[in-house]
Amino acid sequence: MNRKTYNPSPFKHTRGFSLMEILVTVIVLSIGLLGLAGLQLSSLKYNHSAYLRSQATFLANDIIDRMHANRNIARAGSYDIAIGAAAAAAPGNCNGSVTDTCTPADMATLDLSDWKTRLSAILPGGDGSISRTVGANDQILATITIQWDDSRGEEAVIQLPMESLI
Repeated sequence: MNRKTYNPSPFKHTRGFSLMEILVTVIVLSIGLLGLAGLQLSSLKYNHSAYLRSQATFLANDIIDRMHANRNIARAGSYDIAIGAAAAAAPGNCNGSVTDTCTPADMATLDLSDWKTRLSAILPGGDGSISRTVGANDQILATITIQWDDSRGEEAVIQLPMESLI
């Protein structure tokens, strides 16, 4: 008795994957991994840019708060400074001790010196300017512009302007 076994496949010796199928799979997987690496790189770039922008916002709000604390001197223009201009040296009589003889004008000099130092320390190529505009009803609008190098992001140089009434 000779029995034939039933084989539904027309290819009697086909087993596993062919070399061509494996090659196509490796190519598709490689392209997918390259795309994933590109997404990760873009994510890092945009996260760094967002970090620098939030630091610039923090520093702009810091000088606005200092100007509000020393309002009369800020309204008189003692906080005005241009981008690229160095702040005057911090006065030695503003040390925070009980014998402190710091005048409001000295405090403005100290604030600007500290602000410019922090801009250059926290932001790459960081610098800033402060200007005033006199509006209606004797309102004074301070414009704070912070500039930094964001060459790792979308643009080389970014300027962030903020305005506040003082």
